Amino acid sequence: MATLQVRDIDDRLYKFLKASAKMQNRSISQEVITIIQNYLNSSQKPQNNATLEFLSLEGAWKDDRKAEDIIKEIKKGRNKSNRFGEKNGLFD
Repeated sequence: MATLQVRDIDDRLYKFLKASAKMQNRSISQEVITIIQNYLNSSQKPQNNATLEFLSLEGAWKDDRKAEDIIKEIKKGRNKSNRFGEKNGLFD
């Protein structure tokens, strides 16, 4: 087996590793190996990229109408709201 040596570890990180190893009943070396294995296994799975998923929707909606007609239909379907109780207010 290969040997890996790590130097100049921050004291806080070492303290965290030591506590984590103790909670898992492992040596610090075993804990570091487990953390590395878990990280590498999780990073191999393809991640969903929300931006790419959103961009893939571009052009997906097909409609033969002109943009002006679609906007008119949207505006026609809107209801005036008196939710804030006053007319000529900011949200009317």
